[in-house]
Amino acid sequence: MKDAGQGLLEVCHNSFALLGLGVVAASLFLAGRPELRASLELRALGWLQVRQDLRSEADPNVTVALAELGAAERVTAADPGSLTRQQAAIAQWLSRRYRVAPEPVSRLVQEAWEVGRRANLDPTLILAVIAIESRFNPFAQSPVGAQGLMQVMTRVHDEKYENFGGTLAALDPLANLRVGVQVLKEAIDRSGSVEGGLKHYVGAANLETDGGYASKVLSEQSMLQRVAGGRQVTLLSPHALPPRRTPAPAGGAASAGGSRPTGSQPQNSPADGSEGSEGSRSITLLMPLQSPPMAVLQQLASSR
Repeated sequence: MKDAGQGLLEVCHNSFALLGLGVVAASLFLAGRPELRASLELRALGWLQVRQDLRSEADPNVTVALAELGAAERVTAADPGSLTRQQAAIAQWLSRRYRVAPEPVSRLVQEAWEVGRRANLDPTLILAVIAIESRFNPFAQSPVGAQGLMQVMTRVHDEKYENFGGTLAALDPLANLRVGVQVLKEAIDRSGSVEGGLKHYVGAANLETDGGYASKVLSEQSMLQRVAGGRQVTLLSPHALPPRRTPAPAGGAASAGGSRPTGSQPQNSPADGSEGSEGSRSITLLMPLQSPPMAVLQQLASSR
C-alpha cells in the first residue's frame, strides 16, 4: 500500500512537470508568433463575452441585462465646478431660466467659449442664439427642417456635417453647435454686421424684416453679458419667438450664395401659415401652462 501511494505521488509529480514543460514550450512558441497569440486572445475574449451575454439575458433586471458601462462617456455634460467664474454664473443662470440640468449646460458653455475663441465670436452671442432657437433642446426640429440646438438647416448644410460622420450628427449637441457657429460666422461675414448676420441666419435675408429675431438674440446676449459681469439679472420668461421663415425660392439671391437662408427657423414660434406645401393646414402648438408663483398660491389660500 505504501509503495502504491509513493508510485502515485511520483506519477502526479511527473505529470505536473510535463504540464509545466508544455506551458513553457507553448509560451515560447506563441512569443515567436504574435499573430497567433492575438488570434487566441480574441477567441478567448469572444468566448468570455458570449458567456457574459448569456448570463445577462437570463437576468430579469434590465439594468443588468442591458448594462453598458461606457454610457456615461457619451453624455454631453461637465462638472459646473470646473468652469471659470463667468462661465459658472452663465451656466447657472441658463439652467434656471430654461429649466435644464446644469451639467449639460455647463458643457455647452465650455464649448461656446472654445468654439467662439476659434471663430472670433462672442460666446454669449452663441449661447443667445441657442436660447432663442431651441431653448437648449438638442432634439428640436422645425417644420422646415432646421434641427438641433442652433436649428441649422441640415439639408442646406449637409456638407458641413461630413466631418462629424453625416447629417445625423445634427442631433449631437456639440456637433450642431460647431456647425451652427460656422454658419453664423459665415452669415456675419457676408452681411458685415452681427445684426445683418442674424437676419441671414434666420432665413430672412430677402425679407424686409426678420420678425424681431435679431433684437431678441441681442437682448438675450445683453442679459448673459450682465450675468457674466456679476450683476443680478431677473429670470424673466423667455422671449416669444418670431414667425418661422421658409427658405427663399430657387433662382433668387439665396441660390446665388449672397443671402442663402443659412440658419435655423425658431422652434417654438406660432404658426403663421407660411410653411409647408400649399393647402396644408397649420396647427398651433400651445406651450404647457407654467405653475403660478408661490406668492399667488398663498394669497389664494388665505382668501378662502
